[in-house]
Amino acid sequence: MTPELRQLRYFVAVAEATSFTRAAAGLHLAQQSLSQQITVLERALGARLFDRDARGARLTAVGRLFLPEARAVLARAEEAVATLGRAVRGEIGEVRLVFLTTTANYLLPPVVRAVRERLPGLAVTTAEASIAELVEGLREGRFDLAFTRPPLVGDLVSRTLLTEEVCAVLPADHPLAGRASLKLADLADEPWVLTPRSSWEPWHRGYDADFAAAGFTPRVVQRAATVQGLLGLVAAGVGVTRLTRSSHSLRRGGVAFVPLDGDVARTELVWVPGNDNPAVRAIADVAIGLAAATDLTQAG
Repeated sequence: MTPELRQLRYFVAVAEATSFTRAAAGLHLAQQSLSQQITVLERALGARLFDRDARGARLTAVGRLFLPEARAVLARAEEAVATLGRAVRGEIGEVRLVFLTTTANYLLPPVVRAVRERLPGLAVTTAEASIAELVEGLREGRFDLAFTRPPLVGDLVSRTLLTEEVCAVLPADHPLAGRASLKLADLADEPWVLTPRSSWEPWHRGYDADFAAAGFTPRVVQRAATVQGLLGLVAAGVGVTRLTRSSHSLRRGGVAFVPLDGDVARTELVWVPGNDNPAVRAIADVAIGLAAATDLTQAG
C-alpha cells in the first residue's frame, strides 16, 4: 500500500514537533485522529516509525531514515502543484507562433522579445508562412497562434492587434507620388500589379469589392507571389499596387507610399477555438498590451 500524502504530512509534523499533542494542534486535528493515521501508516509500511512515551514521540532508526524521503515526496508534490499552476496561467509550456510573411519583418522581433522577457518559462518557436499555409497549419495543429490579416475563414478565433494605413504604392517618379493622399479611384487608369488570385481567395474577393466601389476594374499587367516581388515590379515601373504602410520597411528605394483615403488594414491574432493551451491566451495578452503601448509597425 502506498502512503497518502496527508499521512506523510502527519508523519513529518509529528517528527518535527516530537509530540503528537503539539503536532495535532499545529495541524488543527484531534490528537486521537492523528495517532490513528500514524498507526495506519506504520501498518502500511510494515515498520514502527515512532517510540511513544510520556515525554513525547521519538523517531525510531527506521523513522529517521524515512523522514528525509517523506520530506522529499512532499516537496516534489508541492513543486508539481506549483508547476501545474504556472502551466494553467500560461507561464510555462510550448507555443508555436506563425507570422504572415508580410507581418514578420516588423512584428516578429518586438513580439517575440516581449514574450521572452515576460514569459521566460515558455518555449516559443516561430515560423513565417503564406496566408494559405498559415490557416492550414492552424487547422491541422502545427501552429498554436498566428499573426495575420483578415479576411480569414469563419472557424477561427481572432483578436485585433493593430490597425494601419493602406497606401497606394507608386514608382518614385510617378506624377502622383508627391500627393499627400489619394483615392483608389485616382488609380483607375493605372496598370496594376497584384498577387495571384490563388494566393488567398477571400482577400481577392475583398479587393474586387473595393475596386468595384471605386468604380473600376483594375488592369492587372503582372502578378507576384510576395510583397517583395510586388515592390520590385513597382520600382521597375511595371505598375502600381496597394499595400499596408508597414510594407515600406521591405524596400526603401524606387517606390513611393501614398495613403489611400479611409483605407485601413487590421493585423489580428488568430487561433482555432479548440486550442486549450493556456499559453496561447498569455501570449495574446502580451501582444495586445505591447500593441497598446507601442507602434508595432515601427518597432521591428
